[in-house]
Amino acid sequence: MSFLKLQFRPGVNRDQTNYSSEGGWYECDKIRFRSGYPEKIGGWVKSTPTAFFGVCRQLWNWVTSYSDNFLSLGTNNKVYIESGGIFNDITPLRATAPTLTSPNTNNCVATTNGSNVVTINLGTTHDAETGSFVTISGVTGTVGGIPDTEINANHQITVIDTDSFSFSVSTAASSTVAAGGGTSITISFEIAPGYATTTAGYGWGAGTWGRGYWGLGSTAPVLFPQRDWWFDNFDNDLVMNVRNGAGYWWVRGTTVDPGTALATRAIALSAYATSEGFTANSVPVKIMQLLVSQNDKHLIAFGAVPFGSTSEADFDPLLIRWADQDTPGDWTPSTTNTAGDLRVSRGSSIIRAMPTRQEILVWTDTHLYSLQFLGTSDVFGLQEYADNVSIISSRACATAANVTYWMGQDKFYAYTGRVETLPCTLRNHVFKNINTEQTDQIVCGTNEGWNEIWWFYPSAQSSWNDSYVVFNHLEKIWYYGTIERTAWLDTPLRAYPQACNSDSTAASGYLYSHEAGLDDDESAMEAYIQSNDFDLGDGDKFMLTRRVIPDVGFSGSTADEPAVTMQLRPRNFPGSAYRGDAQDTRNIIESSVDVYTEQVFIRARARQMAFKIASSALGVNWQVGSPRLDMREDGLK
Repeated sequence: MSFLKLQFRPGVNRDQTNYSSEGGWYECDKIRFRSGYPEKIGGWVKSTPTAFFGVCRQLWNWVTSYSDNFLSLGTNNKVYIESGGIFNDITPLRATAPTLTSPNTNNCVATTNGSNVVTINLGTTHDAETGSFVTISGVTGTVGGIPDTEINANHQITVIDTDSFSFSVSTAASSTVAAGGGTSITISFEIAPGYATTTAGYGWGAGTWGRGYWGLGSTAPVLFPQRDWWFDNFDNDLVMNVRNGAGYWWVRGTTVDPGTALATRAIALSAYATSEGFTANSVPVKIMQLLVSQNDKHLIAFGAVPFGSTSEADFDPLLIRWADQDTPGDWTPSTTNTAGDLRVSRGSSIIRAMPTRQEILVWTDTHLYSLQFLGTSDVFGLQEYADNVSIISSRACATAANVTYWMGQDKFYAYTGRVETLPCTLRNHVFKNINTEQTDQIVCGTNEGWNEIWWFYPSAQSSWNDSYVVFNHLEKIWYYGTIERTAWLDTPLRAYPQACNSDSTAASGYLYSHEAGLDDDESAMEAYIQSNDFDLGDGDKFMLTRRVIPDVGFSGSTADEPAVTMQLRPRNFPGSAYRGDAQDTRNIIESSVDVYTEQVFIRARARQMAFKIASSALGVNWQVGSPRLDMREDGLK
C-alpha cells in the first residue's frame, strides 16, 4: 500500500479544463484561502433589527468631532443615516413646492368604512407620482376611527389624480369621512424615488408617466438608469448627490446630542449655498458625482452643468467643477478664490472619480486620468494615465495596500503607478456569465481583514447581484461564489464590514455585518470546495483506493458536533462528466467527517478522482489541510 497526499495549489482555476489544471481547485462557494489552504468564509448577521425602504446602492461611514459614528445609506427610495442601530430618514424634500399647508390641507383626510386606505384630497396639484413618499403631520384626533398617530407619519403613496392620493394604514376605518383631520395639517413631499434596477423600454409604455423622454414614438428606446447615490463628508457634514442628478447637504450641527440633526432632512446644495451667503445659481444643478478632496478641502463635481447655466440640458459629462477651498457653498470663480473648472479631453463621459493617497483617479468610458491639487492659480491639474481601458460600472473599483483594482468590460485591472492587466484564473467564468443589461449594479469593496477584493455582480440568469468573485491581493489568488449583495463597505470605523441586500420585490432591505458568526444570519450557510481531477498513480493504470485519512479542522465551530461531508468522485476518463443522474453519481463516495474521524474506509477503483468538502449545518467552521489516500495498483483495464 502507498499513500497519496492531497496538496492542492491555492486558488480556483476555471480558465482551463478540469483535468488540465490537475493539482488545483476547480469549484467552490463561500470559501476563502488562508496560508494556501481553503476554509469556510465568515458568516453575517443583521446589524439592525429593522429593514430600510428600497435597494441600497451606496454606503458611507464617518466619525464626527463629537464622536458620532454615522453610516449613510442611499436607496432608490430613501437616504438614511444609521446611528445606534436606528435608520434616521434624511431624504431631501422636493425643491419645488415641498410642503402643502392650509388652506389646501384643511380637513383633507378622507376614509371609507371598513377600509384601511386613507385618501388625501388637496385643492391644488401635488405633482407627485405613485411610489413617492410623503410625511403628514398636524392631524388631530381620530378620522373615521383611524388614530391620528397612524396618519401623522411617513407614507408611500398611490396617486389617484392630480390633486389626490392614497396610502394604507394598520387600522381599518369604522366610519366614512369625506373631509376630516383638522386645519393644521402639513404635507411634505420627498424627492421622487428612482428605479431599483436599470430599466429599458419603448415609448409611451416604458415607465412611470412623468419620467423619461416622451414623444419619441413607440419604437424609440428609453433607458431609465437605477438610482445611485454618492456620499462624502465635509468635516462633520454629509454631502451627497444622485448620480447625474442634484446635489444635497446634511448639516450635523454643533450640539453634542445628534438627535436634532438626525431628525432634520438634507437640503439642496443650492439652498446650502444660499444659507452661507453665496449665489445659489452658481451651484451645478446636475452632477455625476460629488467628492471632497480631503487634503485641500475642495468640493468637486465630476460631470456638471457649466458655470453660468441653470439648465440640466447643458450638462457636460466631461466637465469637472469645484467650489472655493474650504468654502463648499461658493461655486463662483473669481480672482480672490480657488473655484474653477477644467474639462477631460477624451471619452464621452466620466464614469467614476475615486480619491487615493496623493491623487484622484478619474475614469471615463475609455481613459484613466489623474487629478492632482497643484496649489497654483490653476488649482488642479489633469494627467492622462492610460487609454483604451474600460470600467464596467461606476462602483466596480476599490483600493487596497495603495493599489487600485477594478473590473473592466472584459478583464480586471490594477493601478500601481501604472495600469496593468490583472491576471485572473476565473476570467472566462466571470465575464461569460454576467447579465450585461444590469452591469450598473456591479459593486466592488475590500475585506482587508482577509486581504481580499470582492466584486458582486448579476449572473446571466439573474436581474440582481447574486454572484461574487474575490481576488486575494496578498496570495495573488482567485475564488468565487454566490451571495446577494447590492452594497458593500469595509470600514475601520466599524467592527465588521457592512453590506446590504434587498428582497426580490425591491421593497425593503437589511444591513448586515459580515465576518460575524458562522452562518447566513439565522440560517445555515452552504459552503463547499471541489478539486480538479487528479491522477491516481501515473494515470495509466487503475488504482484501488481503500481508505482516506482526512485532515479537516473545526476550530471556531459553535456546533456541539461539527461535521462536514467529504466526497470522492472517481472517474476513468476526463470526458466522463458527472451529470447528476443515477448512472453518474452511483460511484460517488460520500462520508461524514467530524472532529473524531481518524480514517474513512472506502472502495473506489479509477484512474483519476476529485475531492470535495462541503457543509450545510449551523455553527460549523472548517479548514482543509492535506488528506491522504491509501491505494494500490489494480491493473490496466
